[in-house]
Amino acid sequence: MRYPWFRLAIFIVGCVFPAWWLYEAAMNLLGPDPGKIMMDRLGLGALTFLLVTLSMTPLQKLTGWSGWIVVRRQLGLWVFAYIVLHILCYLFFILGLDWGQLAVELRKRPYIIVGALGFLCLLALAVTSNRYSQRRLGARWKKLHRLVYLVLGLGLLHFLWIVRSDLREWAVYAFIGTLLMVLRIPAVGRGLSRVGRKQGRAV
Repeated sequence: MRYPWFRLAIFIVGCVFPAWWLYEAAMNLLGPDPGKIMMDRLGLGALTFLLVTLSMTPLQKLTGWSGWIVVRRQLGLWVFAYIVLHILCYLFFILGLDWGQLAVELRKRPYIIVGALGFLCLLALAVTSNRYSQRRLGARWKKLHRLVYLVLGLGLLHFLWIVRSDLREWAVYAFIGTLLMVLRIPAVGRGLSRVGRKQGRAV
């Protein structure tokens, strides 16, 4: 396994935050509605992991270090894990597993539909993230995994719909997401690679 310590560090970071939030909830440190706080933090955690995942390719081009690409799949799976926990918090703490209420929520809050679409895209990415799927799908695998850009858009829209009264935090995530999309423009990507090669020669 390449870069085991880097992989281990990402695993620890992925585990620490939910464990700490669960501890805070057990100690009654999350206020009167700990379930909602947990749900919100897991949603933001998933969005953060998604942005970090999307930053791996630009970082590899800029630095020339292959470790960034090696952990990209692991980071993507953490996005999926956090979203699953986010949904479970919603089902248990907000709906109380009342499936009839879910239909009412979908009519009243369309952003839940947007979030569900994002989850379905993530599910497709998680299921096909293994090497077997890469070999099986061939060139179609890369096309399928471009769904990550749609996931980012749906995630930002979902977040925007929730925090309409205060856009400052959302604007930070949206700016970073937009910047990462700009870095994926072929001409910009080639420029990053040139900068990375120059830095490598300088070292």
